[in-house]
Parts: sequence; structure tokens; C-alpha cells
Amino acid sequence: QGCIQKYIVKNYFYYYLFKFSAALGEEIFYITFLPFTYWNIDHSVSRRMIIVWSIVMYIGQVSKDILKWPRPLSPPVVKLEMRTNAEYGMPSTHAMAATAISFSFFIATMNQYKYPFELGLVAAFVFSMLVCLSRLYTGMHTVLDVIGGALISAVLLMLLYPAWDTIDHLLLTSPLCPLFSIVVPLVLCYNYPKLDYYSPTRGDTTTILGAAAGATVGFWLNNQYASPAYTSRSFQRGFPLVTSTMVFVLARFFVGILVVLLTRWVMKSVVLGVLGYWYKFPIRDLEARRRLEVEVPYKFVTYSSVGFTATVIVPLLHELLGLM
Repeated sequence: QGCIQKYIVKNYFYYYLFKFSAALGEEIFYITFLPFTYWNIDHSVSRRMIIVWSIVMYIGQVSKDILKWPRPLSPPVVKLEMRTNAEYGMPSTHAMAATAISFSFFIATMNQYKYPFELGLVAAFVFSMLVCLSRLYTGMHTVLDVIGGALISAVLLMLLYPAWDTIDHLLLTSPLCPLFSIVVPLVLCYNYPKLDYYSPTRGDTTTILGAAAGATVGFWLNNQYASPAYTSRSFQRGFPLVTSTMVFVLARFFVGILVVLLTRWVMKSVVLGVLGYWYKFPIRDLEARRRLEVEVPYKFVTYSSVGFTATVIVPLLHELLGLM
């Protein structure tokens, strides 16, 4: 593990297409697309996507470490990624995330906005298919891993869909929401399945649940003190090309992403510094940062701050700057 494989790229179109598609199932996509939806399209759509995404990803990550199915052997495949090579293969969480996000976005918007049903369905299918195929091209998953991930995600989406409105209403109105949103993910992270060796799955799961926890607390606060979701439509923008100029859309996005990335950098430095002082280890000690008592609080606090900032601080800044 960790070795660099030599390979020759014979088709640069496929190479860059699938390298880009693989990124659509990683943090760089989550940290841009999900906030963009919240800032520029529709709060209710964003909330539903985040609920589905966090549940689907937790089940997918835990399933990997319970099933313990290996990734494809190399050789014969060439692996174009090394960070996730230490993880097990079944199911493909890239396939799960792509299916969950694309189809939850499609389902959440098809009855609210006017666009051809067929176009939305094809767009969701193409998006998820590109991500699934990228996992085969990069040598990270077998066909069975990808099909299993997409099917599991589809089943979970069908099971969650009837309860969407109920879950959304409870998360926005229940006085227990902030406590529930923090305690339950933390318990799940600290009781994540143990492996015989280190795998990034626990850290990635903590990142996802932390971001969802911070965002959920933000949703609740906004509903209590800013603009109640069930009594006001003032924050529901709709598709940006219809209701806003692209200048405002891009301004909201770039201001928001700058603040979100700054929050991540500051909180990561502060939390690691505090934990390093408490547990007596250098901040750059990678092995120490992988310990349960360090990794879980470090990632959870950092990314819950990111989720909270994206849903509360950034919209306030947008309003202050006149970008609403």
C-alpha cells in the first residue's frame, strides 16, 4: 500500500473525464455543491439531500468494514488512486453518494420547478453513471462493488422518501433537534466498527456526520430565529438562472466558499492544537492523529463547524453584503 504504479495514458479524454468524475464523489464536490444548493437554489432541497447523503454514506462506510470485501487486485488492474486503497471495496461509497445526491436532487425538485421530467431523470442517471464508471476506470472497485453501491443507495432512497417531510419537520421544529443532531452522530463515530489496521473510513464517516450535524443545527436555528421554513418562502430562491442574476449567484458562491474554507482551516488548526496539547503529541504526528480519541473529535468539531458556518454564518454574511 502506498506504492506508486507506473502507467501510460493512451486516451486522455477518458483519463480526464473519469478522474474528474471520481472527484464528484469526494469532499471537494460535497463542500461546493451542497452549500451552493443551499445558498442559491432551495433550502428544502438542500436539507433533503444532506439528510439522505449522511444516512446513505454512514451505512455504506459501515458496510465496507463489516463485509470486508477486498478491492480489485493490482495487477491486473492499475490503481490511479492511493488514499482510499486501504479501505475495503464493497459497496462503492462513490456510487452510493452519486446515486443518493443526484436522484434526491431530482426527486426534490421535480414537483417544485418546471423542467422536463425526462431531462431531470437523464441528468441524474448520467451523473451517477459517470461516477460509477470512474471507479472501474481508476481500478478502485469491481463491477459488483459499483452495482451493489448504486442498488443499496437506491433502496435507501426509496425507504427514506416517504418519511422526508416528517424527518424534515422534526429537524426544524423539535426542541431536541440540536442535542439529537450532535449526540447521535458522535455516538456512531465513537462506536464505529474496529479494524485490525488503520483505514480512512472512520475518519471519512466522522467528516460526513460532523458536517451533517453542524448543518442540521444550522437548519434548526434558522427556522427558529431567521426565516421559518413552514411560514415563509423568502429564502427559497429557486433555480438561479430564473430568479437571480448570475453575478449574484457567483458572488454568493465565492464569498461562501471562501468563508467555509477559512473556517475549516482555522478549526482544524485550533482543534488539532488543543488535542496535541492535551494528549502530548506533535500536530504533524500522523499516527497520533489516527487514534480514536484524536481523530473523532478533531474531524467532528472541524466539519460540524463547517456545516454550521455554511448554513448560518454565510447566509448572515450574504445579507450583510446585500447579496440576498
